[in-house]
Amino acid sequence: MLKTLNLAIEVLNKFTRQKPEWGGRELANDLEMNHTKIYRILETLDNNNFLSKDPDTKRYTLGIAVWELGMIKYDGLNVKQLLRPILEELSEQTGESVFLTILDKDEAVTLEVVEPANKVKFTVSAGSRAPLYVGASYRSILAFMPEEAIEAILDPNQLKKYTENTLVDKKELQLELERIRKQGWATSKGEYTADVIAFAVPLFDHEEILGSITVSGPTYRMTEDKTEEYLTLLKKARDQMAAVITRYQLKLKL
Repeated sequence: MLKTLNLAIEVLNKFTRQKPEWGGRELANDLEMNHTKIYRILETLDNNNFLSKDPDTKRYTLGIAVWELGMIKYDGLNVKQLLRPILEELSEQTGESVFLTILDKDEAVTLEVVEPANKVKFTVSAGSRAPLYVGASYRSILAFMPEEAIEAILDPNQLKKYTENTLVDKKELQLELERIRKQGWATSKGEYTADVIAFAVPLFDHEEILGSITVSGPTYRMTEDKTEEYLTLLKKARDQMAAVITRYQLKLKL
């Protein structure tokens, strides 16, 4: 019984994006299996809608039951369960706090936080919001937004200081955003929370800006000689996360 079940699973796994359609004899030859046994499995899968047999070509494709199961799994996907392990690995590699920040209209929202164990932590809670001009996490998002959105956010009447280091000069902010676009990452020092340095990279879904990933910690630990190391790790985590978002068609929207 288990051998037959394993073979049925092996048959289903042969239907891929690269090869979505099979003939019975073709599949038996590929699996180097007895034709009668393969046809029996194909017929059972067809009868239960896991495969669909074209009445004219007699070739098989995946059936509606596979789609239904896939949709059940998709609906039950927890974004945090898929993305948090990437952040945990990044925090372990750097020994610092790591944040996933997402764009929500004209603000940034912290979606997920991973803090290092047994260290002084940069306390930002999941769900906290901040304006997009303040600090690396937020400006790495703002830099890749449409120009009209940037102009609205950089309205001088809306810019306020959170610490003495917060950038609130519109021209300085515009130059900083241009720098971020050119180099592909952002940094800040004590702009939102005093004595904290942050490095951030933007996160995209194809060409659309979704958010950012940030490594942050106290100034005495975030020394200049670690910049290249942190940026390399951040970009790797960003690429891994983008691949997961694309694969599962995740929507990082509130």
